[in-house]
Amino acid sequence: PPYGGTTSRCLNHLATPAVEYKIYQLGRNNPVAEALAKPLGLLVVGIGALLVITNPSPKDFREFAGTELAEQAVAEFCPPGKLPLMLRLVVQNCPELIRAQREPLGALADQFSQRLNFGLFSVYTTQLAGGQLLPQLALPGYELKTLAVAGQFLVLKATESNAP
Repeated sequence: PPYGGTTSRCLNHLATPAVEYKIYQLGRNNPVAEALAKPLGLLVVGIGALLVITNPSPKDFREFAGTELAEQAVAEFCPPGKLPLMLRLVVQNCPELIRAQREPLGALADQFSQRLNFGLFSVYTTQLAGGQLLPQLALPGYELKTLAVAGQFLVLKATESNAP
């Protein structure tokens, strides 16, 4: 061969068909993807709509916060021997007395909370400084982040500061 066969080898290489790759994609011309696309889309839209409808309202947050604060106060102030003797003579049923204050405690928490509403869920940030509540007592401050989603509340972060 002329040129030592180099030209014919190059031409043979060019004449060899390339390897064929099939790339599977969801979407075009894929019957499985086409069959699942509509029901899957409806499911996602349905779940989104359900989350929007069940996103707890500020009223729901007040009820939740009032109950949580009341239970925390019962745990803090009502164990045996925790109240001073003079106060124990006046307060016959400490847990009942504190739990009766759920509504005012919820309103107090609402006053010191900010809500970020994302439609599907909300995030509440509550910042209570002990000095704001009872200036004569050295109460600790609290910061809480609460997730509200699907009719439920989940405390994500709770921190306590000793600064009144």
